[in-house]
Amino acid sequence: MAPGGGDARRNGEQQAAGGRHGCACGFPVCACAGAAAVASAASSADMDRAGVAATEGQIGAVNDESWVAVDLSDDLSGDGADDGVAIEDRAVFRTEKIKGVLLHPYRVLIFVRLIAFTLFVIWRISHRNPDALWLWVTSIAGEFWFGFSWLLDQLPKLNPINRVPDLAVLRQRFDRADGTSRLPGLDIFVTTADPFKEPILSTANSVLSILAADYPVERNTCYLSDDSGMLLTYEAMAEAAKFATVWVPFCRKHGIEPRGPESYFELKSHPYMGRSQEDFVNDRRRVRKEYDEFKARINGLEHDIKQRSDAHNAARGLKDGQPRATWMADGTQWEGTWVEPAENHRKGDHAGIVQVLVNHPSHSRQLGPPASADNPLDFSMVDVRLPMLVYVSREKRPGFNHEKKAGAMNALTRCSAVLTNSPFILNLDCDHYINNSQALRAGICFMLGRDSDTVAFVQFPQRFEGVDPTDLYANHNRIFFDGTLRALDGMQGPIYVGTGCLFRRVTLYGFDPPRINVGGPCFPSLGGMFAKARYEKPGLEMTTKAAVAKGKHGFLPLPRKAYGKSEAFVDSIPRASHPSPFAAAAAVVADEATISEAVAVTTAAYEKKTGWGSNIGWVYGTVTEDVVTGYRMHIKGWRSRYCSIYPHAFIGTAPINLTERLYQVLRWSTGSLEIFFSRNNPLFGSTFLHPLQRVAYINITTYPFTAIFLIFYTTVPALSFVTGHFIVQRPTTMFYVYLAIVLGTLLILAVLEVKWAGVTVFEWFRNGQFWMTASCSAYLAAVCQVLVKVVFRRDISFKLTSKQPAGDEKKDPYADLYVVRWTWLMVTPIIIILVNIVGSAVAFAKVVDGEWTHWLKVAGGVFFNFWVLFHLYPFAKGILGRHGKTPVVVLVWWAFTFVITAVLYINIPHIHGPGGKHAHGGAMGRHAHHHAGNNKFQEIYGWP
Repeated sequence: MAPGGGDARRNGEQQAAGGRHGCACGFPVCACAGAAAVASAASSADMDRAGVAATEGQIGAVNDESWVAVDLSDDLSGDGADDGVAIEDRAVFRTEKIKGVLLHPYRVLIFVRLIAFTLFVIWRISHRNPDALWLWVTSIAGEFWFGFSWLLDQLPKLNPINRVPDLAVLRQRFDRADGTSRLPGLDIFVTTADPFKEPILSTANSVLSILAADYPVERNTCYLSDDSGMLLTYEAMAEAAKFATVWVPFCRKHGIEPRGPESYFELKSHPYMGRSQEDFVNDRRRVRKEYDEFKARINGLEHDIKQRSDAHNAARGLKDGQPRATWMADGTQWEGTWVEPAENHRKGDHAGIVQVLVNHPSHSRQLGPPASADNPLDFSMVDVRLPMLVYVSREKRPGFNHEKKAGAMNALTRCSAVLTNSPFILNLDCDHYINNSQALRAGICFMLGRDSDTVAFVQFPQRFEGVDPTDLYANHNRIFFDGTLRALDGMQGPIYVGTGCLFRRVTLYGFDPPRINVGGPCFPSLGGMFAKARYEKPGLEMTTKAAVAKGKHGFLPLPRKAYGKSEAFVDSIPRASHPSPFAAAAAVVADEATISEAVAVTTAAYEKKTGWGSNIGWVYGTVTEDVVTGYRMHIKGWRSRYCSIYPHAFIGTAPINLTERLYQVLRWSTGSLEIFFSRNNPLFGSTFLHPLQRVAYINITTYPFTAIFLIFYTTVPALSFVTGHFIVQRPTTMFYVYLAIVLGTLLILAVLEVKWAGVTVFEWFRNGQFWMTASCSAYLAAVCQVLVKVVFRRDISFKLTSKQPAGDEKKDPYADLYVVRWTWLMVTPIIIILVNIVGSAVAFAKVVDGEWTHWLKVAGGVFFNFWVLFHLYPFAKGILGRHGKTPVVVLVWWAFTFVITAVLYINIPHIHGPGGKHAHGGAMGRHAHHHAGNNKFQEIYGWP
């Protein structure tokens, strides 16, 4: 039976575990009896201002940043729904509808704009430009594409909703009075590939925040995957484990938020939730000292490792040319990558390593020692247990395709199954730390409850720190996370976009959902209309030797051999798919045999002739393994959910440098196109995919093609001032009417979307600016790279995005923002900027010189040119400006180029012919001579 089964055995288990009558749906927490109340809490800043402690179990404070307009008029959503209903019978989350005053006009305007755009295109087709037929045909194709891409982006946003977790109900249902809990186990994966490009201190802070999260200690395990295999990463994690013995109890004692030490100690104010402010101040001073010493040890690790290894190698009397090993603190050679690479000990060629840094804790609370002369911190009333911490470095050998991050995630999945085998998995990047200690509980809320057994994953939005206040390159991307993903939650669910995603483990093993509900809360009838068949919940019978001998595989969705040769791993699948993952788990015994098996499932050759990367685990063949992995789950009929809470669940570090940001977008857009040209093309997905969900996937796999048409539209109108040939030859009144409706409805739709998504107009505008920059550079490069890959079968390689700042952060935290690192991606935007300046200058010169007799003739075109320049202003500022002041140099260069071009055009006779407006030798003169009969029409409508 799949997780969340509802037969008699399941009901009996739930009744025994919960000590009460179980619901027919088979879940200890369900939505059968009504909806939950919204629990609110104050952020750290709110607590500091108010001077009060936050109430336990509450989350999601209402503030300007997280405000979302919702409609509470529904009977199942109103506060009155909970009157007279015990907290045990309430849901662990509620679904809120967006206010009709925002949503209804939003939907109507989408169709109004669609009709206006269709009439506009019909007018354009019926009014040809015989003078420049190629220009007319190309512009029509571009307008078709812009309308099509807008429709792909807009249709999935027809039903945005908001889901709010209720942690008070979760605690009531799962936490016991003795401090234990029945919450399901959770394995957290953290991946890193280079301790130099991805700062090791940032990785350590991420691990520390996980160890300190508010989740049952014995149900929380952290796995760190180190693809570099370097001793530096391992010893940094060992140091983090030591510091965690102080940091974690300190966080629990005083309710510290956030629980990443670096971010916490950078706060200007330090709110506390402990028993005494004096006690808190003393503890904080002591822990801050410990953290400073911890950072000093981390920063000195590279030198210490080299010095230690040199001493050991010198003692062995090694001769020149002999391999010089890297030595661990216990006097043994490191099995991974050495400081001085050698055979079997270099990146891409080293043994697999699995080391348990913190053993699995006991199931009973363990109070710490009281304050003493040796230990000034009083933890006598605090549980000092730490979650299990495991270091993993998979084996790498030449001749094997290790599949980058996707391969590392699959190796972690098998390794964790052998060790802890928790039914749920959370993946985080090494630069993302847990900012809200309740984040893990909030995500689990969406996995528990009625119909939650069909939820494959819960996606959290990505939030970033260290971004400049103006967000010059739209790193926050709130329009996508709080707009697009929130809207998809009303369909089949948000797209998997990488870090901050909570998975149901069995979905990674190729399981089908226990039942199909394609329609979701918006169109439930579509579940039967578009589904080929309704699945029954699979049985619980184990795979027997007799079944294997007959060629069957029992309850497994794929043949046994598809999972690999490890019997221990395959035997773990029934336990992970058991319908009652909430029962108390046995203590994990990390003995030598178990560790050896964990190493075996991470070998380079393990996946050979298996289903890993195709039907099992993270999908291979693209650099955006996250999107295609989520897509493969959705086409099976699984659903997903979006969880946005405040304070933010996870916060990471964004590449604020322009070069790194463009390379990041290039990687994303290339991966999207790779999906489009693969067997995972959403056009051919199964009928279990919600129709509008399919539209969203088509949009996310085709958006880079916009670059081809956008570059045309950002250059040709400017060049038209020089050539005299324009996209529209004879605009009429209806042309302006259609154009005004299309642009006006677009602006109104943007305002409404900003309101229901809870973002600001500035964020919407900044997103549009960077979209222009990315389309003209990274998107175009992605199209070229993927076409080369498809035609010539050449693999695409990317460098790891560097998160290490290049500037002096102490003097200026945004010093890296304007560090210019030249890249070929910058060429196209620079050309577009120059073309638009030159085009505007030529138009101005023609008016001054008398070739065009009225300035209204060029006003529209020049306005469009400046619209393009205005959108590329952040790009120009990034390569020429300075932080903290208006980059005058940008405006000076633009004005200088404009004036020089205009002067040269006027004073070089052979460009436009002598005599200015009386001459016909130039391009405009020839155009006027050829169309003398149209002059009156052009003068009336103000078109050059």
